[in-house]
Amino acid sequence: MAKEKKKGFFGEFKEFITRGNVLDMAVGIIVGGAFTAIITALVSGILTPLLQMIGAGDDGFGALQIVLREATTNAAGAEVPAVVLDFGIVISAIVTFLLTALMLFTIVYTINHIHAHAEKIKAKKAEEKAAAEPAPEPEPAPEPEPAPAPAPTTEELLAEIRDLLKAQQNNETKE
Repeated sequence: MAKEKKKGFFGEFKEFITRGNVLDMAVGIIVGGAFTAIITALVSGILTPLLQMIGAGDDGFGALQIVLREATTNAAGAEVPAVVLDFGIVISAIVTFLLTALMLFTIVYTINHIHAHAEKIKAKKAEEKAAAEPAPEPEPAPEPEPAPAPAPTTEELLAEIRDLLKAQQNNETKE
């Protein structure tokens, strides 16, 4: 058994980073980030103003906000910000997520569909090529080897030994 050479930290990192699935993942993250930026712009620039009109509020989503404490100034004259539960931000984030997921699913679905179609075309071409080529002639089957002679039984062996001994005794008596 051969000893494996230790790669060390950087050797293992190089092997990890050059794997195909890591590169695919990096591309996916970059494309996902780009789509997230597009979807965020769509939600904040188009959907949020439309929801503000529906909610009849000037700041945020109007009816979708609950003010727990108004903004005040303390004794030192510093501004204390208001405490607001803003459901509009949560709805906006959910819509952004769902639209991003839908766009990425559409891309992955399309790519998988293209790969499946390419595999079908490749298989069809292979079938056409196989049909166009003449089938190779099958090699003749090898002739079976003759069955070995059956082993002699114990009685046959003993009879042969007896006969050899008699022949040997007859040869000794003649001499």
